Amino acid sequence: MGKVLIIGGGAAGMAAAIAAAGCGHEVHLYEKNEKLGKKLFITGKGRCNVTNACSMEELMNHVVSNPRFLYSSFYGFTNEDMMRLLEKNGCPLKVERGNRVFPVSDKSSDVIGALSRQMKELGVRVHLYGQVKELLVEDGVCQGIQVLQENRGERSQERGGRDRAKAPKNRDGKTSEEAFCPVWGDAMIVATGGLSYEATGSTGDGYRFAAENGHKITELLPALVPFQVKEPVVKDLQGLSLRNIEVAVLDGKKELYREFGELLFTHFGVSGPVILSASSFVSKILKKRPLTLSIDLKPALDTEQLDARIVRDFEGVSNKQFKNALGNLYPAKLIPVIIGRSGISPETKVHEITRVQRRRIVEETKAFRLTLTGNRDFKEAIITQGGVSVKEVCPGTMESKLVKNLYFAGEVLDLDGVTGGFNLQIAWSTGWAAGSHIPV
Repeated sequence: MGKVLIIGGGAAGMAAAIAAAGCGHEVHLYEKNEKLGKKLFITGKGRCNVTNACSMEELMNHVVSNPRFLYSSFYGFTNEDMMRLLEKNGCPLKVERGNRVFPVSDKSSDVIGALSRQMKELGVRVHLYGQVKELLVEDGVCQGIQVLQENRGERSQERGGRDRAKAPKNRDGKTSEEAFCPVWGDAMIVATGGLSYEATGSTGDGYRFAAENGHKITELLPALVPFQVKEPVVKDLQGLSLRNIEVAVLDGKKELYREFGELLFTHFGVSGPVILSASSFVSKILKKRPLTLSIDLKPALDTEQLDARIVRDFEGVSNKQFKNALGNLYPAKLIPVIIGRSGISPETKVHEITRVQRRRIVEETKAFRLTLTGNRDFKEAIITQGGVSVKEVCPGTMESKLVKNLYFAGEVLDLDGVTGGFNLQIAWSTGWAAGSHIPV
């Protein structure tokens, strides 16, 4: 059996380690943080949306970039396979709205604990504070990695590596060259994540490893990220959450995205599940020019039905002022904004509102428009869009087509999906594909 070196102890790295060790390989997992799964720990607001329980075909439909590449890995290790793995290792799961799968405890630490137990049982050697400097490639063959000397030996997960020695530093404070030494292996798996949430260790190391060895890195963009909005009115709406609305993102008259869901106003713009998913589809164009966000506040009603609804509401309050007659239609924070956009004086008596004026209320309700000026940056992005070009990676095994014995898995690849557990399934499936296809 071979010696497998895995760089990165996140979702993809742990899946790869379990798969490779299950095949009988000697597996070493290098994680530069003090603990495993640091980004996994904060996903889903600490609850960890581990996957989505939809059909595999539907799961594929929720992948934004290069879905066809994932066919082999998705069917090789499915969402059901992942759920069985966690439950077998003491992490019971539950399915919530939208087929989102969470641990019953609502604690992401239970997911990490289950994976850690399985790795320990299979003899995976975890090297915490395992900083890797580079891949060791010669004549098109990856033969090992350059790693901090202090982390050549096995480090205890339970002790968190607290007994580690300090690496020697140069005058500029950087780790000296002498602190690194080679570790040789038969297969190397890069599962270093992307650029989002840098505090968790996602600093783009994997992109550098790949580029240094001839791989193309596609454009890197923050994805599943909030939008910035031009109109200052969003500050007045800050904190307002709108459920059961429908949004469309428009480039002039061309519709780029449409979805039903939940939206949140922030001090800088808009966020919420429906907005985060939209960012994955429109970010490349938004980088070039502003786009229009159109919000349908009452998607269950067409314009005629909404007009009839407003007429009924107004009949009961005909002598009230306009500003006091909208409580049944909109949240309190939204009322002054709708009034301002309608062009109707707030003090106007309801019975004085004309049919034309009522039409303007309908139009603002069915198409509440804002100007999107850009994305927030990687610090607020859930994932990275772009990465190692999948054209240079074998879809069945995740092995590089350019460098023998080198594999990629997870967010480092040019693969991403919308919110709902789909990105974690990409990590599990690609990690498993890499770990389980190393020759024995």
